[in-house]
Amino acid sequence: MSMQDYRIEELYDLTKTIAAPLFARAQYPWELLPLIGDYIVELGNTLPEDKFEKRGENIWIAKSAHVFDSAYIAGPCIIDEDAEIRQCAFIRGKAIVGKGAVVGNSTELKNVILFDKVQVPHYNYVGDSILGFKAHMGAGSITSNGCNSVLNPGTVIGRHTNVYPLSMVRGCVPANRIYKDRDHVVEKMDSFGLTS
Repeated sequence: MSMQDYRIEELYDLTKTIAAPLFARAQYPWELLPLIGDYIVELGNTLPEDKFEKRGENIWIAKSAHVFDSAYIAGPCIIDEDAEIRQCAFIRGKAIVGKGAVVGNSTELKNVILFDKVQVPHYNYVGDSILGFKAHMGAGSITSNGCNSVLNPGTVIGRHTNVYPLSMVRGCVPANRIYKDRDHVVEKMDSFGLTS
């Protein structure tokens, strides 16, 4: 696949999100991640008051959305029409939840755009991500760096060390390393190829 295949117009149906104007500001989805928070405030201030209610600082929730009492929502955030925010959902801010989308029990969102009809129904973490129309994450799915690592009791991780996802770590890992697996622990290099 070429970089052309990863352009916004190849990946997303922009008729299925309230955030469509934001996508005109970039060619690739990852370019939008630092813009989400400011865009929510910009868009939120233009939303019609007959359809959206402003709750708290920079939080707009469609009147037709269903938000469980135990859900936590921090701004900036827009929850579009007919969305469902279930019990114990944790929205940390910088989140757009599309029309008819489901944010399930114990799901956490941070710096995301969920297009219309997206389902992240239970025990998900969705961070720094854009999920297209009708995307569905299975239970326990995570979009994060360093997730699902196991640190056995007594493990010591040195300063400025990164641990790869799905790794099992035991013992001591020195500072300034990248832990890939037990047999592949490499020293970090700076941009000139020198060790830290």
